[in-house]
Amino acid sequence: MPLHLSKVAVGCASLDLLVERMAARSDGTAAEITTRFRPTRHQEIDADSSLYWIIKHRLVARQPILGFRELEGERRWAIRLDPLVIPVRQRAKRVHQGWRYLDPADAPEDLVSGEGAVALPPALAAELLDLALI
Repeated sequence: MPLHLSKVAVGCASLDLLVERMAARSDGTAAEITTRFRPTRHQEIDADSSLYWIIKHRLVARQPILGFRELEGERRWAIRLDPLVIPVRQRAKRVHQGWRYLDPADAPEDLVSGEGAVALPPALAAELLDLALI
């Protein structure tokens, strides 16, 4: 069973900005973020695990976790992520420092799924969620 992580997208005011930032960190096959410490439960994180992003006190998107690597000479770790940022059904989440674990039962479902589905602009999706229409 996968174990997910959640992390605040510090300095990101919107999902669009997060997508831009992750595209800038991507080499086409993976995007990386750095952290001081590798998660203590890293062995439970598998190919089905994702990093869920928090923006403005809401879980808004996820990126599948590809793995971890130690950065040489820096005493830091890189979390390797799939470059694709997947919007999820937004849900309130308290802000925290660093990352936290998220059980699969508590993880929100993807906002857009299925073949031929059309992604909504993030602002429209947030407004429709606030109105409980999606």
